[in-house]
Amino acid sequence: MKHRRYWLLKTEPKEWSWEDQMASPEGTAQWDGVKNRQAQNNLRSMKKGDLCFFYHSGPSDRRVVGTVEVVKEWYDVNDGGGGAVDVRVVGRLRRAVELKEMKGEEGFRGFVLLKQPRLSVVPVPGDVWERVIEMGGGYVGEDEEEEEVDEDVKDV
Repeated sequence: MKHRRYWLLKTEPKEWSWEDQMASPEGTAQWDGVKNRQAQNNLRSMKKGDLCFFYHSGPSDRRVVGTVEVVKEWYDVNDGGGGAVDVRVVGRLRRAVELKEMKGEEGFRGFVLLKQPRLSVVPVPGDVWERVIEMGGGYVGEDEEEEEVDEDVKDV
């Protein structure tokens, strides 16, 4: 049985936001443009089915906003950016989890995001993954959104 791994993908919202990811066909998009060798190695290590936090970086938006799933493993791209993986939307956190909240968590002291804050692709330990999901109140997935839409239609 395959062991699922967890990751965090950072992006500046002005360059690629959660809304951009959601608006892409079937919520799937190429995650590319990673230049740092350590971050590229992390991308190369991703396997289909791994889950990633979608993290808005930048001066005012440091927070986890949603989750995506790796749907295509590392492949070369021709734009000089090295390579990419494809990721698909899993769900939006009910409440974004701010970086400052994560810094206050006792169990997060060894988390790479906090130790190497400039690294754009980082592994996430399972216990940290579960705690961030809990802090964010879980996430709204496609099935839940569809159910909400169906309920709204019934009320019309």
